[in-house]
Amino acid sequence: MQRRTAFKTLIAAVFAGAAAQTAGVAAQTEGVAEVRARRVVYHLVDADKVGFAFANMKNHHAGGPEGLALAAVVLGPALAQFHAAEAGEPIKKALAERLAAGDILYACVNTLAAHGWTLADLLPGFALADKGGVVKLADLQAQGFVYLRP
Repeated sequence: MQRRTAFKTLIAAVFAGAAAQTAGVAAQTEGVAEVRARRVVYHLVDADKVGFAFANMKNHHAGGPEGLALAAVVLGPALAQFHAAEAGEPIKKALAERLAAGDILYACVNTLAAHGWTLADLLPGFALADKGGVVKLADLQAQGFVYLRP
């Protein structure tokens, strides 16, 4: 009978230890998720979704946590929306709002080269993704940024 009691006590201790460890891991994961939610990178590649993505970023600031840091990596057809000679007023206004909010926008060096452009050909405010847009996206994710592609 004592063996059975000792066995039950051992099993109860194992389950209690596992539950405590699971709770500890959950608390650690929650802390990581909270920190990661404060750093988000948007991937803008579709020209017809630039306005939508910028509206998402604006809403993200309005409803997001304090200390939120947003970035956008712009490449492919989406980058043409920001060509200074061709950009419309809605894009200029939306870009100005994003920059005023402290968002960082990166322009893909490969897209620029494909068009024969430099940063000077874009509306002001872009930083250069000097190894390419997809490389910048991967680098930001490695730094803990959450990836969103609207």
